[in-house]
Amino acid sequence: MLTAESIYLRAQRSGLRIGLGVGKDVEKAMEAKVDAEDRGFSDVLLYNDASMLAEDLLNGKIDAAVRGDIDSNRAMGAVRKAFQVTKVLRAAFMQPREGRLFLLAPVGIDEGWSIAEKVEIARLSARLMRRLDIEPEIGFMSGGRTSDKGRMAEIDRSIEAAEAATEIAISEGIRARDVQVLIENAARDCDVVIAPDGVSGNLIFRTLHFLGGAAALGAPVLNIDKVYIDTSRAKSSYGDSIALACALASIR
Repeated sequence: MLTAESIYLRAQRSGLRIGLGVGKDVEKAMEAKVDAEDRGFSDVLLYNDASMLAEDLLNGKIDAAVRGDIDSNRAMGAVRKAFQVTKVLRAAFMQPREGRLFLLAPVGIDEGWSIAEKVEIARLSARLMRRLDIEPEIGFMSGGRTSDKGRMAEIDRSIEAAEAATEIAISEGIRARDVQVLIENAARDCDVVIAPDGVSGNLIFRTLHFLGGAAALGAPVLNIDKVYIDTSRAKSSYGDSIALACALASIR
């Protein structure tokens, strides 16, 4: 089973160079740098320029990048420009209190709105988990139970989209199920949980992490060929995100 502890163990063997973005909270970035280096995760280089962080990652000057508290729009804009993608697709490693570690997507509010994008997120998430030696079970969520069809057109569309995405994923050899609105079952049974859309995914993330105390290790950008970990500026520490970056970069 994948756990936060297994991520930390992989990170300790990395010996990599990690770029960490620095916005207003320089002290928190410095604490993360010292902590990561003391624990043997990596050498940490601090960046206050979002474009330089993305460019150095692209050009191999660093092995992985962590957004830190750089403004999200600037950070993701720099990733889009450097890696020439029209949109970044992200999934967050979450571990609820007394629960199991799973990957939650989409977590960007403009992500995962179409059936095609849900399936693409499933493909990319499965690829990521396989690199961590997990053959994932992927749960597609919707806005209601199947029995709720007919109550509201928007709910019907959500249910039908999850059903369609599940069918496509299964046809491609991905282990997938339609978990409907039952996030409690999805978090217990699935390695990847795909929310109905980016807004609900972002709300699930914020509720679990900021209200429920779930660990949020960070959100890898799925659709680039380098390791870039998106983070929330409200995190108390970036140590776990640096560890995640090291773990993923060490097995590329």
